[in-house]
Formats: sequence, C-alpha cells, structure tokens
Amino acid sequence: MESGKKNRPVVVKILNELKPASILDAPSGNGWLKKDLDYQPEFAGLDLFEEKPEGYEEFATADLDYGLPDSLGKYEAFVTCEGLEHVGNPLLLIEHVSRHLVEGGLIIITTPNTWYPAARLKFMLRGFFPSFPCIVGKIERGTHMHIMPWSFPHLFLYLKLAGYSDVQLHEVQEKKPRRFYERLLSLPQKIYCRKKMKKATTDEERQFWETAGSAQSIYGRHLVVTARNCKTAASEQVNAA
Repeated sequence: MESGKKNRPVVVKILNELKPASILDAPSGNGWLKKDLDYQPEFAGLDLFEEKPEGYEEFATADLDYGLPDSLGKYEAFVTCEGLEHVGNPLLLIEHVSRHLVEGGLIIITTPNTWYPAARLKFMLRGFFPSFPCIVGKIERGTHMHIMPWSFPHLFLYLKLAGYSDVQLHEVQEKKPRRFYERLLSLPQKIYCRKKMKKATTDEERQFWETAGSAQSIYGRHLVVTARNCKTAASEQVNAA
C-alpha cells in the first residue's frame, strides 16, 4: 500500500544506522524488510496471512490480536509496518513486545496518521477518518481492515503505558501540508501545542509538545515512531509475581 511504501525507507535507514543483530518482524508480509537492509541480521517473522519469507530463520503463523507467542526468544529490535491499525488489542501487543526485546531494545511502528487537518475535517463531517470507513456488512475477523486510528500523541500514550522510553517521531519524505487550506485549519492546533510547550515543567513534557506540534505530526499522512524498551529482567519478575 502507498502508506507503507512511503514509510519503508525511513525504517530501513533507522535499522541500517543502528544495526540490531536480531529483528522480529510482525506482520512480516513478503519479507521486504530483510531484502532492503544493507546488512544481514537474524530475522524472525510473524504473519496471519503470508507464508514464511525467504531468508527468515524463524517464522510462525500468529494473530497479533492475542499478542506474541510465548515461545519467541529475545530480540534487539521489533518492527511492525502498517500493522498496528489492524490490531484490536494494541496495548496487549505492545506490552508483549517488551517481553521479547532485550533491555534497551528498539520498537519501530509505522501506521497511517489521522491527525492531519483534512482527516479531522472528514471525521467532523462524516464521523470516519480516511482509510477507516464504516465496514458494516463486511466485518470478518482476521481480514485486512483498518480498525484503530493513530496519531503521535496516541502512540506516545500507548508506548509509555507499556513501559517504553525515548519515544521519537521520525520524518517521512512527503509534502507537508499537502493542501493549502490545511495551513488554516491547523492554526488553532499549532498555537495550542506551542502554548503547552511553553508551560511544560519537565524536559519530557516539553519534548512531547514540540514533537506533537511538528509538521510531521500535524500535516503528515504517515507515522514512523520508535521507542526503547526499558523493562529489566527484575521488573518482569516483579510483574509476573
């Protein structure tokens, strides 16, 4: 899909720079990620619809609505490209991911952005975001349907609830804004974010509002967000107890 193709170069650039030795890719699709990297880490894949991609050392058929299989090991990075908008239990999935990332491991999420002005205008007029239509009469579990709309603040909230740190929004090469009238519609939002940033009392709060008010967050059609797993083995044992 067009959104996924826009985000792919950003994901590849992040991984090529950091070079994690092991990557869990879910949904893994046709395995494009391994083919596009400049180096060769160990790959594990999960998908409900596709077969095991060529070159992946591990693979399992899995429905991400139920999180990740307990049988998986630990990985230095987890990548989900254009998958989270299809998942009905995103917090469960993100929490499961933290169990299968090493301490300091990286999570990369790409998903459509629903915060841009034209999307919010459509929501006001029709009650549905672009690419998230009413699917009455077509609802079938396990089908490729967008059911969870996302924005940077929404992803930030879920990642922090799941115990991640260093949440970052990455630039995607796209026209921002795409239409002139979006500049006018975005003015109240930009002013609000700027005021909140000036009143921030911590570095994290200040950084959040600066990112939320950025062109990528407000105008972009695409989100590429990363965060670091900061759960230690000791904290996992306490949670399990």
